Amino acid sequence: MTGNILIIDNEKRMCHVIKAALELDKHDVEMAYDGSRGLEKFSKNEFDIVITDLKMPGKDGIGVLEEVKKKSPATEVILITAYATAQTAVDAMRKGAYDYLIKPFDMIELKQKVKQILEKKELSSENINLKIQLKDKFSLDNIIGQSESMQKIYQMVEKVAPRDATVLIRGESGTGKELIAQALHQISPRGNGPFIGVNCAALTETLLESELFGHEKGSFTGAEKQKLGRFELANNGTIFLDEVGDISPATQVKLLRVLQNKEIMRVGGEQNIEVDVRTIAATNRDLEEMMKNETFREDLYYRLNVFPIQLPPLRDRREDIPDLISHFLKKHDQPENKIEPKAVTLLMNYDWPGNIRELENIIERMIILAGDDQVTTDLLPPQVLGMSESNATLSMDIPDEGLSIDQVEMDLINNALKKAGGNKSKAAKLLGITRRKLYSMMERLNR
Repeated sequence: MTGNILIIDNEKRMCHVIKAALELDKHDVEMAYDGSRGLEKFSKNEFDIVITDLKMPGKDGIGVLEEVKKKSPATEVILITAYATAQTAVDAMRKGAYDYLIKPFDMIELKQKVKQILEKKELSSENINLKIQLKDKFSLDNIIGQSESMQKIYQMVEKVAPRDATVLIRGESGTGKELIAQALHQISPRGNGPFIGVNCAALTETLLESELFGHEKGSFTGAEKQKLGRFELANNGTIFLDEVGDISPATQVKLLRVLQNKEIMRVGGEQNIEVDVRTIAATNRDLEEMMKNETFREDLYYRLNVFPIQLPPLRDRREDIPDLISHFLKKHDQPENKIEPKAVTLLMNYDWPGNIRELENIIERMIILAGDDQVTTDLLPPQVLGMSESNATLSMDIPDEGLSIDQVEMDLINNALKKAGGNKSKAAKLLGITRRKLYSMMERLNR
C-alpha cells in the first residue's frame, strides 16, 4: 500500500533521510525546505500525508498544519520537532495533526504511522464505495416497474422511510419484499447503520430465539460462549424479520416485548439490554386468518402493522415484465434484443406463480440454453408455453355481415397502446411484433 507524501523541513539532511526511508516502501515522496514552498507544492499536487517540522523560519509547522487542513481535510499531517512541550503537542492535536514525533525519532515508528494512515484511508474508501454500491443497488431508482401499482409503492416507501414507524411488507413469495425493505433502510436516516435480516421460517423455535435475542454462555447445550442476537447487531440500524408469520407463539410474546419496550434479554440472561432498532417485517401468510385461529397474536399484529405495504403479484402488473426482462438481461451482460419479441409476449401472458424470482430464474436459464444465439420461443419452459398459448388464443365470432380485418388490427393496436401507456416499443412487444412493424401498420391504417 503506497501513498503520496510531502516532507517539509528546513534541515535538508533530515528531508533526504526521511525521503530515502519512505521510498524503500515504494511511496512517492516530494520535499520542500520551508513552509511556504511546501504549501506551494501542496497546492499543485494531491498528497495523502504531509510530514512537517514544527520550528522553521517563516511559515512554521502549525501554520502548515492549518493551511493543509483548510484545503484538504482528508490529508493527514505528522509533526516532527526537537523542541517538544506538552502544550505544543496539545495544540497540534487540537488543530488536526495525526501525530507528533520528537527528534531524534525511530524511523521504523514513522514508517509504521505512515502505514496506519494509508490503511485507514483505504478502509474508509472501501466503506464509502460499498455504501455507494448499496445505495445504488437498493435505491428506488433500481426497483423495476413503471406500472400504476408500483408507482403507489414508491410513494409509500418515500413517505415512511424517513420515519421510524414499523413497516409490514406483505405479498406473495418472490414479489421483492426484501428489496423494498433494503430500500426503506437505505433512504432512511438509519441508512449508514446496519441492516440485519433474519428468515424466521428457516429456523426452529429455539434457534430463532437465540438468533434474535442472543444467548449467554452455558444457557443451553452447545452454548459454549456468549452470542449477540440480531437485535443487538442491528443497533442504530434496521432489523428485517422475513416470514414473520412463521414465528411460534412463545417467540411472538418475546418479540412483542421488544417492540413495546425497546429492550431484549439474551437466552439465559438476567438483565434487559436496550436496543435502538427500526423493525421491518414481511410475510406471505394471511395474518388475519391466523389471528382468528389464534396462531398469531392480535397485539403483535397491531404492533407490526403500523404501516402496511402490499406488493402486487407480477400477474397484476404484466406491463412491467418487458422492463424486468431488460433489467435481467443487462444484469447478465446480454443485449436487449437477446429475446425475440414473440417470446416476450408469451412471457407476459404467463401467470407467474413464483413472481419476479421465477422470472429471473427463467431468463437466466434461457440465456444459458441460447448461448450466443437469440432466445427463441422454443427455449421457453413448458409451463410458460402451455399457459401462454392458451391465454394468447383469441376466440372471435364472425358476424353474418362480416368484419373488417383493418378494424380488428386497429383495435388490437389501440388496446396494446393503451395497455402500454402509449409506449410504442412496449405496445409492439405486447403484439409480438417489432417496433418498425408497428409503425408500418399504423401508417397503413392512418393511425
